[in-house]
Amino acid sequence: MSFRSYTNLVNALFIIVSSFCFGFGSADSTITRTRFIRDSETITSNDGAFKLGFISFVNSSTNRYLGIWYLNQSDVVWVANREQPLKDSAGSLKISEDGNLVVLDGNNQTIWSSNITKTASSNLTAQLQDIGNLVLQDGITGEILWQSFDHPWSTVIPKMRLTINRITGKRITVTSSKSLSDPSPWIFSVSLERPSTPEVFLWVNGTRPYWRTGPWNGRVFIGAPQMSTGYLYGWSIGNGDDGTVSLTYSFLDPAAFGTLSLNSEGKIDMVRWYNRTKVLKMAIPISDCDAYGLCGPFGSCNGESTPICSCLSGYDPRNLEEWNRQNWTSGCVRKTLLQCERVKNGSEAGEKDGFLKLETMKVPDFAERTGAEDHCDTQCLENCSCIAYAYDPYIGCMYWSRGLIDLQKFSSGGVDLYIRLAHSELVSVGHVDKGSNKKKLVIAIALTVGTIALAFCVCLLWKCSAKNRGKEQPESHTQRMIEDQKPTKLDELPLFDFEVLAAATNDFHLANTLGKGGFGQVYKGELGDGQEIAVKRLSRASGQGLEEFMNEVKVISKLQHRNLVRLLGCCIEGDEKMLIYEFMPNKSLDAFLFDPQQKKLLDWRTRFSIIEGVARDEVNTRRIVGTYGYMSPEYAMEGLFSEKSDVYSFGILLLEIVSGKRNNKFYNNAQTLNLTGYAWRLWNQDKIFSLIDPEISDQGFEHQILRCIHIGLLCVQEVARERPSMTTVVSMLNSEIINLPPPSHVAFINRQSSSSLECSTSESHGKYSANNVTLTDIQGR
Repeated sequence: MSFRSYTNLVNALFIIVSSFCFGFGSADSTITRTRFIRDSETITSNDGAFKLGFISFVNSSTNRYLGIWYLNQSDVVWVANREQPLKDSAGSLKISEDGNLVVLDGNNQTIWSSNITKTASSNLTAQLQDIGNLVLQDGITGEILWQSFDHPWSTVIPKMRLTINRITGKRITVTSSKSLSDPSPWIFSVSLERPSTPEVFLWVNGTRPYWRTGPWNGRVFIGAPQMSTGYLYGWSIGNGDDGTVSLTYSFLDPAAFGTLSLNSEGKIDMVRWYNRTKVLKMAIPISDCDAYGLCGPFGSCNGESTPICSCLSGYDPRNLEEWNRQNWTSGCVRKTLLQCERVKNGSEAGEKDGFLKLETMKVPDFAERTGAEDHCDTQCLENCSCIAYAYDPYIGCMYWSRGLIDLQKFSSGGVDLYIRLAHSELVSVGHVDKGSNKKKLVIAIALTVGTIALAFCVCLLWKCSAKNRGKEQPESHTQRMIEDQKPTKLDELPLFDFEVLAAATNDFHLANTLGKGGFGQVYKGELGDGQEIAVKRLSRASGQGLEEFMNEVKVISKLQHRNLVRLLGCCIEGDEKMLIYEFMPNKSLDAFLFDPQQKKLLDWRTRFSIIEGVARDEVNTRRIVGTYGYMSPEYAMEGLFSEKSDVYSFGILLLEIVSGKRNNKFYNNAQTLNLTGYAWRLWNQDKIFSLIDPEISDQGFEHQILRCIHIGLLCVQEVARERPSMTTVVSMLNSEIINLPPPSHVAFINRQSSSSLECSTSESHGKYSANNVTLTDIQGR
């Protein structure tokens, strides 16, 4: 055999072997007419994130499906033959003679096909792209003939589209599966609707709306606050030349990935990965009020009211008997005809209609856009069919000409909705001032009589006070000052005698000491009736005066929270100032939170309840009491403190509760970071999930926990004016403020030695005076 013949034989054998190998699977991302995969084989995207192959679902081991999954088979993102499973492991995926992708069973019968009808060249390829999209394309022209993104399963991934064509009405929708073990189509589906003001709808059986997002304004869906959180970002809506409107979402960080899945109960599950590690799994919350049209036409839903449905002002229930049974679907009807209707009926026109403003609303369905940017009210009044309008700066004017359906009152967010009412109805709800002289006269008389009565009472009280002042004994001054400063809530607060407390604590014996700090010492005691108490005895060196002490009493008395120690009374005799608490045999929060075994008793519900309780501390004191671990940088370094300093302290406490780590004893081996610095680094690396205490990380509250971390970082920002107020913090914790701003640089990132800190503090205390600034004392108990 010649050398040339030998070479040709080797090449021929190589081609045959290669074809054989390709026919039984390949590690690359492409299949061709000669390359196909069998049941036991897969193809992989070039970046290794996605695989395509045959799978079985839970409890359905005999049924096989062609699917795409992210990283592992437990996270399936697409299924081909969801309605017709293979019954054995003899299936294969090929490109057929007619150019279609097909799934064949062991008898070479077609189970599933891409169903393209366009004639294609013989050079076809099917590739699994790095975005998880399976694409069938012409290898010569590059034209995409079919792609899995146009035929979604129950899951949406980044770059996948929901579409609606404003001309043809054709849609790309997502349909739920029957169960975790059965991927066949179920009754729930999601689609993009209302192309002029795009909204996402969740449907039952494809015909009955179940939930909707409200219109897209170019930034957010204005009727879905739950889709505006920091964990669902990157939404985008585009318009194609062929009239197609499409919705996609993506992540700016290439290391981030997330899926949204419609489950068999009609709920949307979200899973998120970072650097291919799963960091979040949660269900997007949908409340009773989110149910489409729950309160019927002209009815509004408010989840904080009882009952949750009510008729709009100017409307009554259409069927009062049904309404009283809390069957609200028939809705409400207008009580008084509008001006246009009165004229049409031949009645007297009367005064012009007006608008009643409803704040923070989910706008009704079937919004129409006028194209105008302002003067919505004038345009609506000039159109007899217009019954309501709203304005969004990114959308412009919206108006409604049919029954107002699916209205909802939000605690925050939404837009202002203006409903058209007859003039008489506006008067009845106090929206229009009739200007009646009689009404003005009544008000004037009432004000005059009230002023005279007030002056008489003040005079009488002054005379009585003058008489009593002459009789007052010197020793009653302290008691009078206490009584003068007592708020209503302190009327029943007992005052303990010093002798009683001395006897209870064995003359404040050292053996009875529970702890001490800059304020003084805490002693355990037992009253004559056997009740155990804890006595906080302020030292004279604390510098706290009587007024400041009473302010602290006010603070603590307002914090009668189930997770905080209860104040039993106080004692003020001479220079002695003491607070008496119930004794906590289980010690304080830190004894649980920072103990590896005791922290198991603090589940997330308990921790969040403590966070909420401490956040509602609302009374100011004029001394700071605490440790440097909780002090704001402006106070510790410069002696300046304000209301934003206690916000910083609260932020530290919040991060400690979430992480289970103590701030002033936290050490990071990689860098000299304190807890705030460590949290800040994880936040910027999109690894903040790692901060969460493992004892609460798998309790199903990830969304609320991550929100608390976000709030904590906002509270510990280095620049004081950038921190939220405590009132705002409370609203953030209760989700009254949906969109949280991103935190900026936090304070005390790098650990400093105690000596340098004390030096800096002592030097600055002589340079600044903050006597006129108040600070709320926040202490975890």
